[in-house]
Amino acid sequence: MKLIFEKSCGGHRLDLLPPCDVPVKSYPDELLRKKTLLLPELSENEISRHYTKLAGRTFGVNDGCYPLGSCTMKYNPKVNETAAALPGFTKIHPLQPESSVQGCLHALKLAETLLCEITGMDRMTFQPAAGAHGEFTGLLLIKAYHEHRGDFGRRKIIVPDSAHGTNPASASMAGFTVVSIPSGPDGCVDLTALKEAVGEDTAGLMLTNPNTVGLFDKNILEITKIVHEAGGLNYYDGANLNAVVGIVRPGDMGFDVVHLNLHKTFSTPHGGGGPGSGPVGCKALLAEFLPGPTVEGDGPYRLETPEHSIGKVKAFYGNFLVVIRALAYILTLGREGIPDAARYAVLHANYMKAELSRDYDMACPGLCMHEFVMCLEELKKQTGVSALDIAKGLLDDGIHPPTMYFPLIVPEALMVEPTETESKETMDEVIRVFRKLKERAVREPEAMHELPLTAAVRRLDEVTAARHPKLKYEAETE
Repeated sequence: MKLIFEKSCGGHRLDLLPPCDVPVKSYPDELLRKKTLLLPELSENEISRHYTKLAGRTFGVNDGCYPLGSCTMKYNPKVNETAAALPGFTKIHPLQPESSVQGCLHALKLAETLLCEITGMDRMTFQPAAGAHGEFTGLLLIKAYHEHRGDFGRRKIIVPDSAHGTNPASASMAGFTVVSIPSGPDGCVDLTALKEAVGEDTAGLMLTNPNTVGLFDKNILEITKIVHEAGGLNYYDGANLNAVVGIVRPGDMGFDVVHLNLHKTFSTPHGGGGPGSGPVGCKALLAEFLPGPTVEGDGPYRLETPEHSIGKVKAFYGNFLVVIRALAYILTLGREGIPDAARYAVLHANYMKAELSRDYDMACPGLCMHEFVMCLEELKKQTGVSALDIAKGLLDDGIHPPTMYFPLIVPEALMVEPTETESKETMDEVIRVFRKLKERAVREPEAMHELPLTAAVRRLDEVTAARHPKLKYEAETE
């Protein structure tokens, strides 16, 4: 498919703006562009066809099953979009007087109240624009807490080896030293290693529970206790909250701060459908450090900045309409529906895991939570067919590949999360395709290296793409 620049044809255009009817402002020559701005020239018809074709090559949850492990790519109900499109939410300005946006402030306060109840936190900020942004914000809260107490020696954040890659990156960005601890044979935190790692320099622990191999750590209360007794704080990565939402609260597990991925757990758009939102909740001991402003009062509502705030992490109040989408989801499902979503997510993952266990090796046998990890190391040894080959093969059947080669502690890993929004019929079809690919891997392994055959884009040269990426269009110059 050609880029829009490659489709450009001189003289093709569409005039949308009327002639200027006000004085034209001139600028000094040093501020003016010396070369004509390169813009594609197309008619409205050509532009419409280009983006329609481009949309047809994009895969999302509206197109088919999207079992991307650790990312919870679930269906976004259209009622959420309707709520977020209401004029009272869309036709406002962040600099309006507080008295003129009381309804919007009430919505933010209600979202905070409900999400604090769900997570077991006391306060929440909606400023962070994504999960990793929330991690960074939460770590700044931990840092501010220790420094406010004069405890400047706490500079180490403990992170399990199965953590999301954003955890050590966020800790490093916040100025901490990362201490990695190994997982035990059961796939959970090694308590002995944790006890050896904590000390007077421990600022905190970052943990996902359930973890990235889909297991709920049975020692979670002991883990958070060990960190607290060492003087550190516990940070909950909310990436996998979808498995326990409404059933178990991070605050009750001993966590002091948590970030939420509204796009994972609360059905707001994910990835290219953004913008995102990564709210951060905290216990009362961290509330005075939250980014400002926060919504205060019971009505009329007012905006205030906490006394020892770390400052803004994003302009104004965060991605407001994304929060409205999540609020609509929570209110629609209610107290009964929220935990039901978690139960079905766990049920679906265990159904698929049990069925696929007949054909594929599992990284951790037994029951899982919302996701499971398959280990294709033995298949690759026997046939030469890799996890990548299986993943690419799914594309020919209209199924998005699961997460590949993560977590890093599992060789040839495929991490699958069906989510609660998929039907049994859809899961059975995905299982059938996985089995078909396994049979083909044994029967004709060489053919597997050529997949996909019918997708819009065939097998890419990923090594060249990584080492010599082309990130912009290079126009031909005369």
